[in-house]
Amino acid sequence: MTVVGPRAGTPLLDAAEGLYEALPGHRVEIVGGRLLVTPPPDSGHARSLTRLTFALAPFQGHGTEVVQGVGLWLPTGDEDYAVPDLAVVEVGFGKHTVAFNCCAPEVFRMVVEITSSNRITDLTAKPQSYAAAAVPVYLVGDRRRREVVVFSDPRGGEYRSRAVYPSGERFLVPEVVRMGSDFPVHPRGDGSDGTDGAGPAVELDVDDFLIVE
Repeated sequence: MTVVGPRAGTPLLDAAEGLYEALPGHRVEIVGGRLLVTPPPDSGHARSLTRLTFALAPFQGHGTEVVQGVGLWLPTGDEDYAVPDLAVVEVGFGKHTVAFNCCAPEVFRMVVEITSSNRITDLTAKPQSYAAAAVPVYLVGDRRRREVVVFSDPRGGEYRSRAVYPSGERFLVPEVVRMGSDFPVHPRGDGSDGTDGAGPAVELDVDDFLIVE
């Protein structure tokens, strides 16, 4: 990932658009007032993202959709926006476009980043930005450490909960991500998983989707 400074007098969004056109395949974002440019992902990143997309299939079609590359307009600056690798969004999210093809944060139920050259930003700056946007859950697949970090419970501009799941473990996607009473129930949604059994649970295995190459 590269942090780019715009030319003097150039609005950040104009600079971002210029970089987007000049660098096909790169991801351009403005986070915390900084221009971030991330090169195209490697094969391990791409495969991890594809596997996780399939694993999140229960969130498709029950008031939510699983999408890639949808921009999120951030409240942390006049021009701030992020483009998460993957997101669970409310159906009809496209009607809530704010600017620069980015949607309002309230339509996002969960955002996901799979680390590559932008690992430090994913684990430091983005939790602050997504929490400020009140995104209920932020999941980071840390390929370097082969672990998953789940941030949840955004309050006061920060996530109050941070859970780490290393290789070899399984974990439950926080139920706040789901919408609707017709959501498919996981077999363990009977209280045996530590919940009250009242709602469904989606369980993921770290090693099923996190690929290091």
